[in-house]
Amino acid sequence: MKRMLKERIWFFDFDGTLSPIVRDRDQAELHPACRKMLEHLVSMPLQHVAILSSRKLEDLAARMPVGGVFLGGTSGTEWKVPGGHRMILSGKPAQKLKAIRLRLVPEILALADLPGIQVEDKQWSVALHTRNAPDASRRALSGRLERWQSDRNVRIFQGPEVREIQLVPRISKAYGVRTLCRFMKYTPRPGTLFYAGDDENDAIAMRLITRLGGTAVTVGERCLIPASMLVADPRELADAVFRLANFTGAPRLDSVKEARL
Repeated sequence: MKRMLKERIWFFDFDGTLSPIVRDRDQAELHPACRKMLEHLVSMPLQHVAILSSRKLEDLAARMPVGGVFLGGTSGTEWKVPGGHRMILSGKPAQKLKAIRLRLVPEILALADLPGIQVEDKQWSVALHTRNAPDASRRALSGRLERWQSDRNVRIFQGPEVREIQLVPRISKAYGVRTLCRFMKYTPRPGTLFYAGDDENDAIAMRLITRLGGTAVTVGERCLIPASMLVADPRELADAVFRLANFTGAPRLDSVKEARL
């Protein structure tokens, strides 16, 4: 009897998930094994693929050579869907953001005025990259942010070599997941959502996905949430997805590990 495919949405972070972490963020690109995996997914019926990143949409789109995917920039405040249609969060949230930026962005720039700290303004968030910073700058930045955050209504996500300051706390990748599901008029059922990521912003989306009965995968050294699976790098992620999607003729690895609760 032929196996019936279940309709699914597959969500993937980009940096550190589909692309290895690199010293120069401008050089990040899709891992070849992940490209093959995404191409397989989009070719299958009832399988929807979404890349959800904190990068700006145009930056993300320039790094995604695979067609037929939903692209979510700045944690899902802007989307480009297959066919070219775009959605951008506007109205009262955007007006609120404008006032917040006038007040907080100059303060953040002052906090980040340290050797080696690189600032990336993503509109809804400001990322402070520490990849090329000396240890003294990293320690100083950590102390400054801790003192500053206590009096500010912001959310700070920790990622590999980055602190991301979310200027509107309710905006996260969980927001991006909900936005796409609403746009698609998609009602999740157990086993119909998947999320893979590598940082604290991704962990928020993972908790939502698993509460809805979906599957979460952490890419890295330890699980972001207890309910997630663990893979070491983008290549192992691709193999894990091949297994979960039951692709035939896919490459296999034996190093995919499941987290213990």
